Amino acid sequence: MKTHFKTLVLGITLIGFTACNANNKKQPIEYAKVETLKPETNKQYIKVALLLDTSNSMDGLIDQAKAQLWDIVNELSYAKCGTAKPNLEIALYEYGNDRLNSAEGYIRQVLAFSNDLDEISKELFSLTTNGGEEYCGQVIQTSINQLNWGKNADDLKLIFIAGNEPFTQGKLNYKDASINAKEKDITINTIFCGDYNQGISTSWKDGAALTNGDYMAINQNKTTVHIVSPYDDEILILNQKLNKTYVIYGSKGKQKMELQAEQDNNAQGYSKANAVSRTVSKSSHLYKNETWDLVDAVELKKVSVETLKDDGLPEELKGKSATEIKKYVSEKKKEREQIQNKIQDLNEKRKVFISEQKTDAKNGLENAMTNAIKEQAKRKKYTWQ
Repeated sequence: MKTHFKTLVLGITLIGFTACNANNKKQPIEYAKVETLKPETNKQYIKVALLLDTSNSMDGLIDQAKAQLWDIVNELSYAKCGTAKPNLEIALYEYGNDRLNSAEGYIRQVLAFSNDLDEISKELFSLTTNGGEEYCGQVIQTSINQLNWGKNADDLKLIFIAGNEPFTQGKLNYKDASINAKEKDITINTIFCGDYNQGISTSWKDGAALTNGDYMAINQNKTTVHIVSPYDDEILILNQKLNKTYVIYGSKGKQKMELQAEQDNNAQGYSKANAVSRTVSKSSHLYKNETWDLVDAVELKKVSVETLKDDGLPEELKGKSATEIKKYVSEKKKEREQIQNKIQDLNEKRKVFISEQKTDAKNGLENAMTNAIKEQAKRKKYTWQ
């Protein structure tokens, strides 16, 4: 079930990111000097914390989340505030699992706020279920205390919590946690895995209402419907070409490239359509890898090419001058943009085809999540391109 929440949160985070006026701190990159940059404008953040129940009976929800993650990301990647596109940071918690520390309320921070979509996917696929006690109030408060939510009033700050046990369990009252969330301008959204009215009677709806969030109920065991399109094969071929435009650097470059391939395989493991959806996500502005890819790092002005050492470069760039490296990176950037544009063009045709093929059957998690996000996004004046 918690996996399901992660997916929701991802989508929401992307949409909320439309805040329009904030200066954000730059994080240093290992093995490279960070250039001095002018303060950025129109770079607000949507910060989403996903709190997922990993107790027994949540396997169906986790599978649903894995299968629909990239569709949700893609839908939310179209969010805009004026002409600005949002940045996204997602944090992940699991709770209610017997394998977790009982002294800490069976709660574990899986991932602090991150914009690394490959890492988020990896952690989502790593989740497993086991019986336990589900303390909703405590996991909400833990995420409020541990995460760096910031003080920028323009940022969209969201918590998505998913589960199927009463919201009232545990010593820490969820109402107190909600008060603390509201003080930090954090909106709590709840997803009950089960009957809608049962979720209301067990306080899941109230848990969302206290911060003006959304309450949703889904069938966590519903099978995801994948629709194959005539454009899928061409998009997947472009994905292979896209991967060849990445230029590793630093001590973690090789490891991160392997992680990218691993998440490609995870998506493919569910269906061809899911792998296509991930490829579309990789062609969007949300998929950036400046901590290990030299093309993104140079574009975002995260590194100075002149300071890079041979032991932090791929074989094809060892011994090259700064001028030669810059030329190589520029060519890869141009090639990547051309591939990404082709993927986006094909995806537009794919979306039309899928919309014409769909019946009344809808993917529960995907629809619940995107609908909630879009409603909340109106409060921040978000639009979709």
